[in-house]
Amino acid sequence: MEISEHIDVIRREGELLAAAAAAAGPDTPVPPCPEWRVRDLVRHCGAVHRWATEIVRTARATPPEGSLDSVVEVWPADDVLADWFREGCAELAAALEQAPADLECFTFMSAPSALAFWARRQAHETAIHRVDAESPMGTITPVTPEVAADGIDEVLIGFVGRRGGRLRADPPVSLGFEPTDAGGAWRVEMGPDGSRVVREPGAAGTTVRGPASDLFLLVWNRRDDEGLEVTGDRRALDLWRSTVRI
Repeated sequence: MEISEHIDVIRREGELLAAAAAAAGPDTPVPPCPEWRVRDLVRHCGAVHRWATEIVRTARATPPEGSLDSVVEVWPADDVLADWFREGCAELAAALEQAPADLECFTFMSAPSALAFWARRQAHETAIHRVDAESPMGTITPVTPEVAADGIDEVLIGFVGRRGGRLRADPPVSLGFEPTDAGGAWRVEMGPDGSRVVREPGAAGTTVRGPASDLFLLVWNRRDDEGLEVTGDRRALDLWRSTVRI
């Protein structure tokens, strides 16, 4: 996906998140995040947007110090929470659009450029938390196949694919993800020393197939595998479900 497409995702998913949060109400529990209510979710997302905006606008070489509380300083009242979130989302999108293509700043994943990293990271951050905001109502708006496939790739290659980490298995197991409505296929190979991810289909011990949007939610542990095609012995999928938290 292009940077401009990721910025469009930020705007679109941000508006869906704000609308869902307003409909649910600030005190409503967020099922995928048991420790949060909708108020906490919106505050988190709005603060992360502002945190990322500062990095991009000022070309910071290091992340802002302190917690998200220090980034925001004063949290908004419930009656202006949605507007506060929309404002921060719009500022993030504008900062990304106005940043130079050769922007150099802090990042924490490999990417073609710092600008490409932040546009992609915030697009999927906003999308998955929009899912969280919709979860109390019980109806989740599907992520478009292209965006979902890109989000799967980010989770698997960017987060899980780093050597080491908690995703380990002895004896080794492997887990494949294959969307049925978008390009791409991934295989996660887990062993006693960590895991690695390859962008290719293959003979995995467990393979999950289904719409890219559903797989995107699955890799983020925002849904179970009901309705998806699961082949193999399930050990790798069960390990994923019990271990991966991003």
